[in-house]
Amino acid sequence: MSHSEDEDQDDAALFRAAIGEVKPIRQPQAVAPQKPRPRPRARMAERDEAEAHGEFARLLRDSAPLEAGDTASYRREQLPARLFQRLRKGQFSVQDELDLHGATAAQAEAMLRQFLLEAHAHEFGCVRIIHGKGMQSDGGVPVLKNLVDRLLRQRNDVLAFHSAPAAQGGTGALLVLLARK
Repeated sequence: MSHSEDEDQDDAALFRAAIGEVKPIRQPQAVAPQKPRPRPRARMAERDEAEAHGEFARLLRDSAPLEAGDTASYRREQLPARLFQRLRKGQFSVQDELDLHGATAAQAEAMLRQFLLEAHAHEFGCVRIIHGKGMQSDGGVPVLKNLVDRLLRQRNDVLAFHSAPAAQGGTGALLVLLARK
C-alpha cells in the first residue's frame, strides 16, 4: 500500500468518525400524479331546485290556472308593501329580460332556471320575464304564464313579481324583484 492510499483511508476514517452514525436515505417511491379535484358543486342549491321541481308539478295540478288576461302577482311577507307598489307600477329599472315566446314548457323551465341563476350571479335586483299571454295555448290555458308563475313562487331568491304595466308587456310579462346575495 502506498503512502497516499493510507492517507485516503485515514481521511475516510476521520470523516466517518466526525459525522457519526448515518442512516441511508430511502428513495421515495414514484408518486402517481393526482387527478385534479372536481369543481365544487352547490349541492344545497341543486337540492332546492329538485324540491322546487316536484313542488311545481304538484302546484300546477292542485291550483286553478291563470287565464290569458289574469294579472299574476306575488309578494313575500318580508318585502315592504311600498316596494311592492313600486314594482306593480313598473318603477324599478329592469336590468335584464328573458323572452320565452315559442318555447315548450320544458325548454321554458330550463331557460328560466338558467336566467335566474345568471341574474343572481350578476346581483340584478329587477328582471322582466316575457311569457306571452297564451292566446294560442291548447285548451285556452296559458302554459308558459302558469309555469313561470308557479316556478317563481317556489324560489327563495324571488321576493315578489307582478304582471308588467301595459307599456312593458302587460299580462304577457312579469317584473320580478330578486333578493341580493
